[in-house]
Amino acid sequence: MVGHAFMGAAHSQAWRVAPRFFDLPLRPVMSVLCGRDADRTRAAADRLGWEEAATDWKSVLQRDDVHVVDICTPGDTHAEIAIAALEAGKHVLCEKPMANTVDEAVAMAEAAARAAERGVRAMVGFTYRRTPALALARDLVAQGRLGRVHHVRAQYLQDWIVDPQAPLSWRLDKEKAGSGALGDIGAHIVDATQFILGDTITEVVGTLATFVSQRPIASSHSGLSGTAATGQTGPVTVDDAALFLARFGSGALGSFEATRFANGRKNALRIEVNGAEGSLAFDFEDMNVLQFFDGKEDPAVAGYRRILVTEPSHPYVGAWWPAGHGLGYEHAFTHQAVDFVRAVAAGTDPAPTFADGLRVQRVLAAVEASSESRSWQQV
Repeated sequence: MVGHAFMGAAHSQAWRVAPRFFDLPLRPVMSVLCGRDADRTRAAADRLGWEEAATDWKSVLQRDDVHVVDICTPGDTHAEIAIAALEAGKHVLCEKPMANTVDEAVAMAEAAARAAERGVRAMVGFTYRRTPALALARDLVAQGRLGRVHHVRAQYLQDWIVDPQAPLSWRLDKEKAGSGALGDIGAHIVDATQFILGDTITEVVGTLATFVSQRPIASSHSGLSGTAATGQTGPVTVDDAALFLARFGSGALGSFEATRFANGRKNALRIEVNGAEGSLAFDFEDMNVLQFFDGKEDPAVAGYRRILVTEPSHPYVGAWWPAGHGLGYEHAFTHQAVDFVRAVAAGTDPAPTFADGLRVQRVLAAVEASSESRSWQQV
């Protein structure tokens, strides 16, 4: 694994837990953790359960005992690491957004297609699609329980930088992050809605905004918050919020909002789908619940039904706890590791593929172009 901050910790937990709760055809071995600083990487490896620590990921790619490379670094390094790993014959799991630009995503998707011809697999880490309630939502749509889908409403609301004194971090630097709220959390709702509908976005119109243009520079930029301030400020070069409308290939309309300035909202990924025969609604801040409305019921008693998605028959849930004992944020990462290992063992492409990641990247780029041109953009 390359990178050991927020996502590195989440992925490490997944690799540790997956073979202990799920029956896997191959057993992951946490061989080596790569980072830039030798001391911090060694400490992280000890804490997170990795056998070794290294500072040169390129040399690790030459090792015969390494078969999978898990990329948990900022977006500006994804393309270089992923392409090199695939060319070295390593299966790749890459955090989202897959890349910082469409050109980088194209190169990664092309490298993945070449690697697949040699039996080497690649997957993008859109973990929310592995939340049991969202996986159940996809099943209900695929079963036709909603009928023809008319509307999709998607929001991802956070508030961790609403304070203008919150320090500058790599997530606020376009060169490292690619974009702000749009790529960081907007990418998730783009993938999640396309996953639930089994459809793709074909056209968008939107706008981006940056509310705080300068922030304090801290002595460390390694995470979501810094350490002591240096007394200097630096520019915020990404969007703080993104809003856009979308048309799907089926004709469904979508509205999307991604912001890190929604005071009081910590991780409110919300999706509502309205169809000709029913609706469903989800909010990650109540992640074990899916709301479902059956439009064919008698109007006198019809209403949204609260489904507690903890039954053994629900997606992924059977490997965990008795009904009613809910899962948490970290479980979707375990499900991701499980699906990845099973696909590699079966010789099939794990979803979402790099081609799927490229489609999301094209949507993000179209939203940025629309904000600049103030016009609809084809994806």
